[in-house]
Amino acid sequence: MLQNGARQRGARANDMIRLSIPVRQALARLTLPVLIAASFVLLLVGKADTVLTERARMALADALAPLYGVLAAPLGNLRAGVEEVGGLFELRSENARLRAENERLRQWQSVALALEAENAALKANLHWIPDPAVNYVTARVVADAGGVYARAVLLSTGPHARIAKGQIALDDRGLVGRVTERGTRSARVLLITDINSRIPVRLERSRGQAILVGTNGPRPRLMYWTEGQAPQDGERVVTSGEANAFPSGLPVGTVRISEQGAVEVEPAARLDRLQIVRIFDYGGHGIVPPEGVVPRPQGMDRHR
Repeated sequence: MLQNGARQRGARANDMIRLSIPVRQALARLTLPVLIAASFVLLLVGKADTVLTERARMALADALAPLYGVLAAPLGNLRAGVEEVGGLFELRSENARLRAENERLRQWQSVALALEAENAALKANLHWIPDPAVNYVTARVVADAGGVYARAVLLSTGPHARIAKGQIALDDRGLVGRVTERGTRSARVLLITDINSRIPVRLERSRGQAILVGTNGPRPRLMYWTEGQAPQDGERVVTSGEANAFPSGLPVGTVRISEQGAVEVEPAARLDRLQIVRIFDYGGHGIVPPEGVVPRPQGMDRHR
């Protein structure tokens, strides 16, 4: 009887194994169609309700921002340690370069002090009224998360930061980009190198106007400059203030002519190693319309 019971149990186990093989095969065949269908559903939802998609994306960013903030400090320390070890091998040449640069800076310091005194005297004679102070918020870059953009960074802002779409992001050297999305604890900044970025700029030497166009590469390009005022290699580029998009005079970068003849701009900001940025509220609304307002397409006023 024991042998008969063992045979029955073995037979039932074999039947279950034979039954599970078709089930597994059917599930394996259904996996790919189900994933494709889910992908199409997500695409349709994203296209049908962009506001809902943006809210969901920023809610996810808000949830992940504290985690990114926790990981940012040890990763930054690790990166700094690796760079410090690499810099030890270049100390001698770096010291010689710094000594020569220090001598040049001392010469320029005397020139700068004389110009500062002259500028103060001229302002006093003209009764110069300085520009009002601009409010800003300092935030830490916690991730190079582009979202719908190829070149963007995610900032950890905290729940009480007054940040709005269209505000300007700068580091200690120059223009970084502008805020395109915001949540309760995070904000996303579109960098000037993104292909969706368009910035009206001015050539500082020739005073010509142009448009800075992102390329998704390390250097954006200049396009549509004023006829007869072609950019020159080494010329500084600043924001022009056209269309109330950006305030005038923000440092953008330096013109560089590539080997193929393309007019590019070397950004002044260190976009490849952003850690701390400041978000300025200049009050401009020429980039992103207020929330709830649908922009109306307009043609260009001037064609060059």
